[in-house]
Amino acid sequence: MNLVPMADILNDANQRGYAVGGFNINNLEFLQGIINAAEELNSPLILQASEGAISYMGIEYVMAMVEAAVSDTHIPVALHLDHGSSFEKTMLCIRKGFSSVMIDASKKSFSENVEITKKVVEAAHAVGVTVEAELGKVGGTEDDVTVDEKDATMTKPAEAVEFVEKTGVDALAIAIGTAHGVYKGDPELDFARLETIKSKLDMPIVLHGASGVSAKDLAKAVKLGINKVNVNTDFQQVFTAKIRELFKADADLYDPRKYCGPGRDAITEKVKEKIMILGSNDKA
Repeated sequence: MNLVPMADILNDANQRGYAVGGFNINNLEFLQGIINAAEELNSPLILQASEGAISYMGIEYVMAMVEAAVSDTHIPVALHLDHGSSFEKTMLCIRKGFSSVMIDASKKSFSENVEITKKVVEAAHAVGVTVEAELGKVGGTEDDVTVDEKDATMTKPAEAVEFVEKTGVDALAIAIGTAHGVYKGDPELDFARLETIKSKLDMPIVLHGASGVSAKDLAKAVKLGINKVNVNTDFQQVFTAKIRELFKADADLYDPRKYCGPGRDAITEKVKEKIMILGSNDKA
């Protein structure tokens, strides 16, 4: 399959000061909408699939759809496991052909997170696969996993340095005030914390829970060193909103091509908006 390791994409972003979207796919229309936008704007692309999405679609379907999508594309594309919950799940995705995986042991103790992440890194690097990990706890809901606001914790700069040194991870997701899912209010990002962490780690830094973060704040986060920005909820919302609009206009609508197609196109427009904010256009 014509996929590249995510590290190839993110190292360039780190060196040149821009960010690449980690855009989640949930079905065929999401995949088409996302890759159409990236190709139009000549942007590198990180396609992501969560464990929930993989369970919904089936991993063989994920691989077949992605293979079709990248078979003749002119842009670099990585396929990334989002929030892998265990060593076994990451290894399954690597065996199936993912070019990147995330191991998320952030809910465990620091030492356990290091131990699990290091094990994944050693196995993944042996076959040229990139590894992302998370330090700190991002609040909100990702698939069926919820972290309450009171349990969310910011990433400590000194721990981030120690974590990277001990694990050899390629990209680090940090907690600076974002949340997964739909925000109850406007998120307040700790830009000073981001700036400190980036000054200590010259490597790709990842921002999760970016749906609902303003364009201004996203652009500032990129300027301060974020190189990968995860987006899922924004795409789900525009897809659903378009379908609701069509059913409101025509209650007798029944052909899925006539509502899923416009939903896909709505995703394309939202992806293009994100790409321009992140500055990855014309970087492929």
